[in-house]
Formats: sequence, C-alpha cells, structure tokens
Amino acid sequence: MKRIAVPLATLALILLVWQGSVDFGFIPNFLLPTPTQVVASLANDWQLLAHHAATTLLEAAVGLALGVLLGFIVAVAMDRFETLYLALEPVVTISQTVPTIAIAPLLVLWLGYGLLPKIVLIIVTTFFPITVSLVSGFKSVDPDVVDLMRTMNASRWQIFLYAKIPAASDQFFAGLKISATYAIVGAVIAEWLGGNAGLGVYMTRVRKSFSYDRMFAVIIVISALSLVLMKLIDLLQKVCMPWKPQERK
Repeated sequence: MKRIAVPLATLALILLVWQGSVDFGFIPNFLLPTPTQVVASLANDWQLLAHHAATTLLEAAVGLALGVLLGFIVAVAMDRFETLYLALEPVVTISQTVPTIAIAPLLVLWLGYGLLPKIVLIIVTTFFPITVSLVSGFKSVDPDVVDLMRTMNASRWQIFLYAKIPAASDQFFAGLKISATYAIVGAVIAEWLGGNAGLGVYMTRVRKSFSYDRMFAVIIVISALSLVLMKLIDLLQKVCMPWKPQERK
C-alpha cells in the first residue's frame, strides 16, 4: 500500500505546486498551462490524439520488432564467432554516439517522408540495447554448465538453447524495456521532420500555434504509451520466465 500511496502523494503535490504557481502568477500562463488546462485538452482532443497515437504506436511496434530481430541475429553471430565480435563490438558502440536527431534528416532525405525512414530510425535506436544485453547475457553463462553439457554430448545448438538463452533472458528483457521507450521516442522524432499523422506531427502543429496545453497533452500520451509497452514487456517476462517472481520473493 505504501509503495502506491507515496508516489501518488508526490505526484499530487507536484500538480498542486504547478497549479498554484500559474494561478498565483508566479509563472505566466502563456508559458506554462495549468494541469486543469492540460486535462481539458486531453478530454477535448482525445479522438484526434488517439488517431495520431495509433500511427505512432504502429511505427514503434514494427520498428521495435525488426530491431529486436536484427539485434538477436547480430548478438548470436557475435557470440558464435570471436572474430566477428571483435570486428562489430566497436562499430555497435560507435553507432550509439551519433544523436538520433542528427540521423533523422538524412533518412528523410534518402528514403522520403513515408513510413520507411521512421521504421529505419526506430530500428537504429532499438538495435543497440538488444544486442548489448544479449551478448552480455550469452557470455554470463556458467562455464561449468557448458562443460557439463559437453560431457553429456550436447550439441552446440543444445548448449545455446538450454544454457545460453536462459542465462541471457533476464538481461534481454531489461534491454527490451529500454528499446521499447526508445521506439516511441524515435517514432516521435522521425515524425517531427515530416508526415501526415503521428504524435510528432501533431506536436509540431500545436507548437506552431503556441497551444502549449495541447503540447503537454501530447507529452502525457507519449509517456503513457511508453509505460504501457513496458508493462506489456513485464507481463511477457513473467510468462517466459515463470521462475523469476519466486526468486524475487
């Protein structure tokens, strides 16, 4: 009960301070809308927000799925071949030093304003956490377990399936949660640069009209989508790793 009450009380206090700061004139209303104005914008524009959110969620889901698939393939190859690991490890790391906002205009220039550049950008942003977490997980397997399986004539595939995959599962889901949030943010950033629908497109339009209450409403929707994806991943982890809740207890 305390774990729920304390965060809710903290959130309520922040909202009260926010509301009071604007109502009493400490912060001009044209710079910062009140929470009540943001809620009103959510209520008035919920159909439009739902339409744009569906587009962003579709882009994020497709990009995340492809990013996870690509990350898994690369991680398996890096674990299997030491030379490939030495060759790709610095490249994978360097790829994350380039800001996403710097890549997005190039992708739009090369691939146009359709769905493809948005998907590619999401793949780029979600690929790294999956690859790194899986490679680290594969290498964390107990060597004694591998040696034992080899004495029992286990094949390389059986060692991978029954030893390395379980060892990497926890780290994989941790990386997947990070990638899920990156997917939503990556989709919004890509939509800033062009498109017909999506939360990023909607945010750009309301920003140009100085409707800051609607901008805050979009931010809330983006945060909500990220939280929903993370919760779904938690549920998936419980299904795939039923022993984890018992371990935590």
